[in-house]
Amino acid sequence: MKRLALLRHAKSSWGNSSLVDHDRPLSTRGERDAPEMGSRLFSRGTEPSLFLSSTAIRAITTTKKIMEALNSSHEIIKTDRRLYLASHSDILKLIEDQENTIYDLFIVGHNPGLTNLANHLLPDLRLENLPTTGIVAIESAAQKWSELSQSSLRLLYYDYPKNTKLPPNKN
Repeated sequence: MKRLALLRHAKSSWGNSSLVDHDRPLSTRGERDAPEMGSRLFSRGTEPSLFLSSTAIRAITTTKKIMEALNSSHEIIKTDRRLYLASHSDILKLIEDQENTIYDLFIVGHNPGLTNLANHLLPDLRLENLPTTGIVAIESAAQKWSELSQSSLRLLYYDYPKNTKLPPNKN
């Protein structure tokens, strides 16, 4: 079994017009939402094997804030420039290339690629837009990441900061 979480970066700031898009930091809301979503993941008992993050500042910062809330080591963060504004097929290719020893993989990136990938993998989800700091978690019967698309997939959860339904407690 494999678990895949698609996590869109937290809300970013447009306050400094001299910054290129790649270098935009989190906004005040993003700084608040990322640890909140990390706490929700912690309450679910989430134990990621790897965070594969876009190299954009907003994605890396989101990853680190989530990991702090999970009490996880930063050693399980890997960045990949190819995730920056990647298409859903490019993201899927990166997922399929991961080591099979990884069981709980988090992809931290951008829209529209993440929304499109969620809909590709789970067509019944019919997600219009994965909100900032939103997470779509998927369970797969695959033994290898390269078999993800051909395996039986099911939605574990879909959560986002404005979701008022609390996640189930791990206990």
